[in-house]
Amino acid sequence: MRVVIIGPAYPLRGGLATYNERLARAFQEAGDEVRLVTFSLQYPNFLFPGQTQFSTGPAPEGLAIEVSLNSVNPVSWWKVGEKLRREKPDLVIFRFWLPFMGPALGTVARLVRRNGHTRVVAITDNVIPHEARPGDRPLTRYFLSACHGFVTMSRAVLADLRRLHFGQAALYRPHPLYDNFGPTKPKVAALAALGLDPAFGYLLFFGFIRAYKGLDILLEAFADERLAALPVKLIIAGEYYEDAAPYEALIKQHGLENRLIRATDFIPNEQVADYFCAADMVVQPYKNATQSGVSQIAYHFGRPMLVTDVGGLAELIPNGEVGYVVPPAPQAIADALVDFYSQQRETEFMAGVAAKRQEFSWEVMVSALKEVALG
Repeated sequence: MRVVIIGPAYPLRGGLATYNERLARAFQEAGDEVRLVTFSLQYPNFLFPGQTQFSTGPAPEGLAIEVSLNSVNPVSWWKVGEKLRREKPDLVIFRFWLPFMGPALGTVARLVRRNGHTRVVAITDNVIPHEARPGDRPLTRYFLSACHGFVTMSRAVLADLRRLHFGQAALYRPHPLYDNFGPTKPKVAALAALGLDPAFGYLLFFGFIRAYKGLDILLEAFADERLAALPVKLIIAGEYYEDAAPYEALIKQHGLENRLIRATDFIPNEQVADYFCAADMVVQPYKNATQSGVSQIAYHFGRPMLVTDVGGLAELIPNGEVGYVVPPAPQAIADALVDFYSQQRETEFMAGVAAKRQEFSWEVMVSALKEVALG
């Protein structure tokens, strides 16, 4: 098939770009011709909470990436849509994660469909956003109504599609394994690369920091006196996408400063392996969620996980086999962390991770996208 993937890709950085580039390689491996269409402007700077939207690394090799879509310029929507309409690719895949993108992506989708040939499919990370804003639903509906079908990476999002009365073909397939951050390293090598003392154990909170990610809950849990008595530190690895002051106040309130490792800048791809391989367990204390790419990085590196029982997180983490599924509450998280160390469960959970990870293949995702394209 001739396939076009529309969404973040190099020179943009972050999890969405990484996913889309890996998906493109999966289509190549299946024998398809694929190119990515990414944003010349993804967000106006005043809407972007991080330090920069752009990668400082080299472009990925072997991928055709066109930088042409401006999220706030309707002229660019028309140009991209008309170009694709004339080219008549067999399949156009949109990555939809935010209502703000609805007008741009929905307009392109409508223009492409006019050729009567191209099938339009969306990977919908969210259809009801984590942080609601006025106008979300009409913007989302404008895009979703332009699609022939959907693939969701959590059952919760599939249910949301049905709740919004979208009856197009839709499939749930779990987020594939993030296997593009390099091989697993021995823990001692990862600790050395980060300059961390091997006399301590380390828990990892990874990814950009926003309210729904629940870092505040984790800090409250980590203040538990049982954990304070253990030689364990918490690594916070990810950029603040909101005011850091409330988190700093919690750290000061509970006297956690000496028990934390801060890496609160964007973590480049080449350092991801060090953070995951240095950790005893990856902790995702989210207050709400759909799915998480962090879980699939942890699976790749063989790390046990603790997740909260919200959204689609628990679908991928069998409780007691690869880690813990607990309520999003400090006491529940603290109890699980204490059990992990007191019962020395790391080796047991690593074996569970190794068995479970076989389920998350990119080939399955490619097949699902082609299946819903056919309606």
